[in-house]
Amino acid sequence: MRYSFSYVGVQVRDLDRSVDFYCSLLGMRLRSREKVPETGGEWAELVSPGSPQVLELNWYPEGSEHFPDRYRLGNELDHLAFDCDDADAAFRELVAQGVKPALPPFTEGGSRLAFVEDPDGIWIELAAQASPNPQP
Repeated sequence: MRYSFSYVGVQVRDLDRSVDFYCSLLGMRLRSREKVPETGGEWAELVSPGSPQVLELNWYPEGSEHFPDRYRLGNELDHLAFDCDDADAAFRELVAQGVKPALPPFTEGGSRLAFVEDPDGIWIELAAQASPNPQP
């Protein structure tokens, strides 16, 4: 049996707000969006140009018999990573647009990393190649 990772699904509180965040601020494109009669919910598939990875955003109505628990941030989900040309500039740009900062830029090995939060508090990693003149 061969397995191949296909996509990650993330539960969100407000589908429109999350689609707007990932498309407007992180350059993703809405590939499809559908209602799910069985759950009363809705999902949206987002893709980044040139990447085979898919981000599926899932919304379920409060009190749904399929998902009766209130929204909770998944402790098992650590973060979602986005490659970029310049992690410092991306961090500054997103924070200037009102995105909540999580961890300011730092160098780790050969990468320059920074973290912000999506509208539901999920950490977003901004990853770039570290410059030859390392910054703190």
